[in-house]
Amino acid sequence: MRHQVDPADDILLTIPNVSEGRDERAIAAIGAAFGAPGTRLLDVHSDPDHHRTVYTLAGSSDQLVDALVAGARACRDHIDLREERGSHPHVGALDVAPIVFLDDARRGAACAAALVAGEELGRTGLPVFLYGVLADGRTRHEIRRGGLSALTERVAAGDLAPDFGPRLIDPRTGVVLVGARAPLVAFNVELAAPASQEDARRIAALIREGGDDGLPGVRAIGLDLPARAGVAQVSTNVEDHRAVPLAAVVAAVARHAAVASCELVGLAPEEAFDGFPDGVDVRNRRSLEDALRSGLS
Repeated sequence: MRHQVDPADDILLTIPNVSEGRDERAIAAIGAAFGAPGTRLLDVHSDPDHHRTVYTLAGSSDQLVDALVAGARACRDHIDLREERGSHPHVGALDVAPIVFLDDARRGAACAAALVAGEELGRTGLPVFLYGVLADGRTRHEIRRGGLSALTERVAAGDLAPDFGPRLIDPRTGVVLVGARAPLVAFNVELAAPASQEDARRIAALIREGGDDGLPGVRAIGLDLPARAGVAQVSTNVEDHRAVPLAAVVAAVARHAAVASCELVGLAPEEAFDGFPDGVDVRNRRSLEDALRSGLS
């Protein structure tokens, strides 16, 4: 069955990031759990090197909260953080669970839904940490600093406490980070050979906010992709695509190294690609608006 969705409908999104990107059966089972009645699964993006899958769901506040709770239970069944979990920073099996508003009119509803989701996820036994506007601007990076073991030590020492759920952190499932935000674009830029991981890290440090060639609201890390024969990648999150369109990200990277290709993780608003260079290939390029109009079966 195919769902028809009007982007103007009064809906919200949730974009859970899960620390599993290799086991196809686990990815499918978790995706099925996220598919609570009434939600629309718009996109699934898995990466074996990041060892991460990003699901994009649309629905009402209540539907999305139910979907996150069901998905969290499936993550507990299928993911063990004590095993190797790839190159992407993470502190949880269900690592991040943002509620996303598509315009300012839905900001309040998204904030309310995120708080309910945090409380309900806490009831499942997961320690929940709020970030962003719900936590006075606290970032995901601040919570993840040093990884799960360092976070566990800070909580045990009383330096930090979950906003919902237990203080005791299970090393198998970790914690979940919950926020409310506008659409964020996850966008990877791959460097032309013979670039190395060190090159990618250097460029990421230069182009992210605060760097010498920094772009406002852009977070970036440099990675090596063993599953793709050691391709070097600058992995970015663009927090405001109107202030920094993706063309500006490519141009910033290209000032320091040749760009081979790009990859979109999840969905992006159509205007994020305004002015994008025709000669640069983007894998998985698909707009949020198209996905909302057509849905996924």
